[in-house]
Amino acid sequence: MRIDIGLSAKAGLGLDTPLDLERARHFEAKMTKMNVAYQGEPGANSHIACRELYPAAEPLALASFEDVLAAVSDGVAEYAVIPIENSVAGRVADIHHLLPTAGLYIIGEYFLPIHFQLLGLKGAKLEEVRSVYSHVHALGQCRKIIRRLDLTPHISGDTAGSAREIAEWRDKSKAAIAPALAAQIYGLDILRADIEDEAHNTTRFVILSKQPRWPKLGVGQAVTTFVFRVRNVPAALYKALGGFATNGVNMTKLESYMVEGEFTATQFLADVEAHPEEPALARAFEELAFFCKEFKILGVYPPHAFRVASAAARVEE
Repeated sequence: MRIDIGLSAKAGLGLDTPLDLERARHFEAKMTKMNVAYQGEPGANSHIACRELYPAAEPLALASFEDVLAAVSDGVAEYAVIPIENSVAGRVADIHHLLPTAGLYIIGEYFLPIHFQLLGLKGAKLEEVRSVYSHVHALGQCRKIIRRLDLTPHISGDTAGSAREIAEWRDKSKAAIAPALAAQIYGLDILRADIEDEAHNTTRFVILSKQPRWPKLGVGQAVTTFVFRVRNVPAALYKALGGFATNGVNMTKLESYMVEGEFTATQFLADVEAHPEEPALARAFEELAFFCKEFKILGVYPPHAFRVASAAARVEE
């Protein structure tokens, strides 16, 4: 079995808490004017996440997730900010396949509330709009207003890209669904604000770096993200996960996906709310490894405030 836990927990800055991480982000950006890569065009939600995480950094827009990961690997960008899942649409396609082999490490997470706007040309009126353009997920997350306004939806490659196209086409009968930042960048009017169907619409992003940055054990909370493949024997998954239950480790995510084009070859991606050096998680990982063909820790990092608040709310229920 291949086990990969990354570099030493002492690598990188060894940040202790979310506040420490936030201060370090601002300090690094101011001192180095670094590039932070994201997938999409200027004005996309990933662009917004980069700006909020690293306000003094230079956002680097790239066409594909592979390009974003390569920018960090090649030293063109210091970090990558990548969406991994959405509370409405679920997981982001391709990311689960790319992360295990990217050679990068998750050093943080960020939860961004998603607000979509219906954007049109300057001076356009809502009653003039006949068709709407956006990313397939954005269209799916704004079905109610599309139906209410009887608009014809058209799929574009990117939310911000659709806003740019509306500005270029100069046709008042066409509109885009995109963030408010896209309206500012491309000089469009917001014809209807906050049109997302669900108020809880939130996207979780992960921050990727060439070096791991494990928080110090015992100082604040930690989230550990890892991937594993179980042996192809009966009850292997049940036995592999038993150690988390018996050791009281809270697993907040477990997703499976096929690898290598085989229906019997399944890889799992998981999040747990614990540090690998805590005795409970160390014992759970020892038991997991016994039943695995492969096991790799992708990152250990402080939980974002959104996660902490959500956990506290569940306890109060």
